[in-house]
Amino acid sequence: MGRMTLITGVKRRRRWSDEDRVRILAAIAEPGAVVADIARREDVCTSLVYRWRRAARRDRSAHACGFAPVIIETAPAAPSTLRPANVSDAGVIEVDIKDVRVRIRADAPSGVITATLKALRS
Repeated sequence: MGRMTLITGVKRRRRWSDEDRVRILAAIAEPGAVVADIARREDVCTSLVYRWRRAARRDRSAHACGFAPVIIETAPAAPSTLRPANVSDAGVIEVDIKDVRVRIRADAPSGVITATLKALRS
């Protein structure tokens, strides 16, 4: 006979602790794991496990902090075909990603800088 969970009281939904979520997500991350089997064993809805996994991936990517290589040139660089003639090197942020070079003035609004870097990342 199967296991049944009876929820009594005012609250109608079962609350899962963070430890339970982490344990279940670790179990589905194992090689060869079947989400439906693990969800059935843990008595949780399969779609909820998928929702937890999406949220964990979203949180991980939102909090991911990476480093990019920085090249500091002491000698003057050769003129680039991408550089406009009227932009001086002082106060300019230059980013090279995926064969694309972007130069952003240091006094640009932070929202513009953030949006530009996010667009380059995707």
